[in-house]
Amino acid sequence: MANFVFTYRVPVNYTPARPDTMAEWGAWFQEMGERVVEQGKPVFESRVLGEVGEGARLGGYSIVDAEDFESALTLAKGCPLLTDGGGVEVGLLADMG
Repeated sequence: MANFVFTYRVPVNYTPARPDTMAEWGAWFQEMGERVVEQGKPVFESRVLGEVGEGARLGGYSIVDAEDFESALTLAKGCPLLTDGGGVEVGLLADMG
């Protein structure tokens, strides 16, 4: 097993914690169950340095445990942002120990 970070990229005009999406987020996290190491937190304000993708901003993050990269991507495919104009970046967290 490995830990992966899911960073959520939202449209610039995205409003976090909207009532109409909160149930979708809750259902997705519940579906992933024990795979969620750290649910993370939404980001309400952010700044960027360098190239991070036009028209998108950081929306939040989660830490998820998965067998491999493909398994992590499969979990990420259920993210509600994918049907709400946003995206998910998946990264393998290195074990530095």
